[in-house]
Amino acid sequence: MIRVLLTGFAPFDGASLNPSWEAARLAAAAPLDGFSLTAVELPCVFGDSIAELYRQVARVEPDIVLAVGLASGRTAVSVERVAVNVDDARIPDNAGNQPIDTPVVPGGPAAYFSTLPIKACVEAVRAAGIPAEVSPTAGSYVCNHVFYGLMHLLATERPATRGGFVHMPCAPGQVLDGGLPCLPVPAVAEALRLIAATTATVDTDARLAAGTIH
Repeated sequence: MIRVLLTGFAPFDGASLNPSWEAARLAAAAPLDGFSLTAVELPCVFGDSIAELYRQVARVEPDIVLAVGLASGRTAVSVERVAVNVDDARIPDNAGNQPIDTPVVPGGPAAYFSTLPIKACVEAVRAAGIPAEVSPTAGSYVCNHVFYGLMHLLATERPATRGGFVHMPCAPGQVLDGGLPCLPVPAVAEALRLIAATTATVDTDARLAAGTIH
């Protein structure tokens, strides 16, 4: 049985919901042959989010960790390539913290690459008719904070565990005025299940162009 831990975030910046948690929860709700799926909600707070992630990793002892966050304005499920060792918050987190140019892990490497087969995951999601892309940046807010914290933990303590971060667009209920692109939560949940299944079966990533000009 392959154990998968999925994480989403609590609402932030005054929102009433965060679809990343809804997608993670929905992805874990239905059986998937050969997998045990567990979803947990992380606080949108610097420091506390990593602490809760580490507690859940110790509890679940997963083979795969998929952290999920919201990226307003994205048009596709975005599989992140790299986490950087910096917190630079444009807005305060839910506890009022607003770190600027602060390392996630003092003395840690400048960056970590995802250990998901990111391009194979994108191929699998696209094959299901769900828009997907490789993303070169997870930003510098709590999403990247958790992504870097996750990859640091895996690199230093759990090298056999594969992990990474996935950003999703807004849910339809968040953009009733049509001002931003959106994607239904069930589609994102299916994408997460496909990413988990692909990660469990693909050792060597697909070779395809998925870079960006800027």
